[in-house]
Amino acid sequence: MSTPQLVLCVILIGSLIIQALRPQYRLLIVTVAAGITCLVSTLFSTASTPQLLSEVPWDVLVILIGLGLLSELLVTSRLFGLLSLWSTQASRAHPGRIVLYFSVGMYVVSGLVNNITALLLVLPVLLILIKLLGVGQRYVSWLLGVLLVACNLGGAATPIGDFPAILLLGRGHMSFSRYLHYAAPTTLIALLILLCTVMMWIRPTRGLSADGLSAQLSVAVMRKLYRNVQLDWKLAIPSLCLLGAMLIAWIVVPQQSGITPDLICWIGVGLALLWRAHLGEQLLRTRVDFEAVLFLLGLFVMVGAVRKTGLFSLLALKLSSLPLPPRGQLLLFLLVSGITTGLFSAGPSMAALLEVAEVLAKQFPPHAVYVGLALSVCAGSSFLLTAATSGPLLQTMTERAGLRDEDGQSLRFGFFEFLPVGLLSFAIIEAVAIGFALIASAQSP
Repeated sequence: MSTPQLVLCVILIGSLIIQALRPQYRLLIVTVAAGITCLVSTLFSTASTPQLLSEVPWDVLVILIGLGLLSELLVTSRLFGLLSLWSTQASRAHPGRIVLYFSVGMYVVSGLVNNITALLLVLPVLLILIKLLGVGQRYVSWLLGVLLVACNLGGAATPIGDFPAILLLGRGHMSFSRYLHYAAPTTLIALLILLCTVMMWIRPTRGLSADGLSAQLSVAVMRKLYRNVQLDWKLAIPSLCLLGAMLIAWIVVPQQSGITPDLICWIGVGLALLWRAHLGEQLLRTRVDFEAVLFLLGLFVMVGAVRKTGLFSLLALKLSSLPLPPRGQLLLFLLVSGITTGLFSAGPSMAALLEVAEVLAKQFPPHAVYVGLALSVCAGSSFLLTAATSGPLLQTMTERAGLRDEDGQSLRFGFFEFLPVGLLSFAIIEAVAIGFALIASAQSP
């Protein structure tokens, strides 16, 4: 390994480790590290700052910002809060049905909008319901844990659900329809296996009393709390229609036409914001997620600098030279990807691992590599509470709710409460990812 490769790699990995240990300073750490990376890269004559900035995938950032603004429109229409209320009514506040209804609901919603935004609107309703039911620690840990994993799987199910999939779409590695064709059913299989395992083997509802009166009272209280909340149809319907139009355009418009996914997103979201111009202007001024944009910008700069040194190509060459059959090398890559994501989180892992995946995609069908990688990243982000983007948010909101069981003991949801859920979820999703890669790689490239 050359000196530029070693120094730039140390800066990248070091900053990722530090930001994982001190998440409250993650934006500052990554931003400063990106500036140092530009300086070091310039001094070693690897790449200048303008060159590094010119290779940032701005189209990915455009899609990320656009979908975030569209999520804010749906939030303002009060759609998510009412969906969670409808889930409560449909489940009749039965503890087992609550796990199923809310998990499936969050899987669907997270495939279309930012899962953090969805959690912010759905979780308060669920936490109130937990208080009314008077359940124990075991049930709360598995309910919230499975909900978090369902969000991760939903995000991986579509090319617009989460950053790793958006990165694949923005860079043109896979078309919208092709990714959706392979990822949606595979993530759904993983979710069904997880839910069946939890409900039939783990059985988080074991030991809970089936109190029909308590469930009826819980539903009645929830209806009372949300009796004055009305859906803003004049905002929700146009926003959903424009989202549907964007989905259709992403599927049918070929990228060779020059009408790229980011352009479709730009125009679609712009029209949605224009529909309620005053609100649209306000959202543009106050609700753009600059934190995520700056974090990813710094990350792309650091990864781009390391790529300029040729380190990723060297790693891919080392992988291909291992005494393993080609499919064994692919499976090893997927397993390492899942573990790496568990340590560094999905965004940084996907940005770096994608460079190696591009080399593997020349040996295998691209969908076997890219969808397999997206699933492995999803497995890793479901491994530890700190690996999921929405994990710390879920922990904070649960702590603020002050949940207690029937004996007055505090109910928690932290690293160790999530760990059993994470271990099971990682094993299931990673196994599905490897199984998918084995089947898909048997096809000719």
